[in-house]
Amino acid sequence: MPDQITILRDRIIETCLPEVEATGWHWPIVQAATHTCGIADGAARSIFPNGTADAVAHFSDYTDRKMVAALESVPYCALRTRDRIRAAILIRFEVLEPHKEVVKQSMAFWALPTHVIQGQRILWRTADLMWMWAGDTATDYTRQTKRASLSSILLGTVMVWINDTSDRNMITEAFLDRRLENVMEIGRTIGTIKKVVPNLFRQAHRNS
Repeated sequence: MPDQITILRDRIIETCLPEVEATGWHWPIVQAATHTCGIADGAARSIFPNGTADAVAHFSDYTDRKMVAALESVPYCALRTRDRIRAAILIRFEVLEPHKEVVKQSMAFWALPTHVIQGQRILWRTADLMWMWAGDTATDYTRQTKRASLSSILLGTVMVWINDTSDRNMITEAFLDRRLENVMEIGRTIGTIKKVVPNLFRQAHRNS
């Protein structure tokens, strides 16, 4: 259950969205939305201490929580890991479908040089949530590589999705399937190398 400050931030972000669609993320929009929600003037900065960046980051958190809630209806046990990741990405797009322009504005915000690092962290957080929902419990270097790969897939697929006007986002789904297959192919290749290389070394040792 979200705490009171999270609920308050959710209300402000929901109030912001129509203006963000029209003009992008700007601090006066957040201030005006705070006032519209009946919160005292000047309180916006205490609710979002880092200004606009906190508001844009909360939009992602807001979406993450809606995504996780929507995933409760997915037949988890019937899916392979890859299909769980696919389902999580597509569910996220369903949640964001009414807000494509806001996503576009958010991407423009995080692309600014002063915001890139925080934007990468937020993308990583979403990838981490998806992997945890998919059942990943890795604690070694593969945990990092999985999340890095998924972050790359998410970013590329979002770029396709925001411009996709096809029926039921079929272009996005096709692109996503190709990206997932590419990553799986790389994973299979790495797995084969891990098996083959030690055997080659053992064979060389026996022959020496």
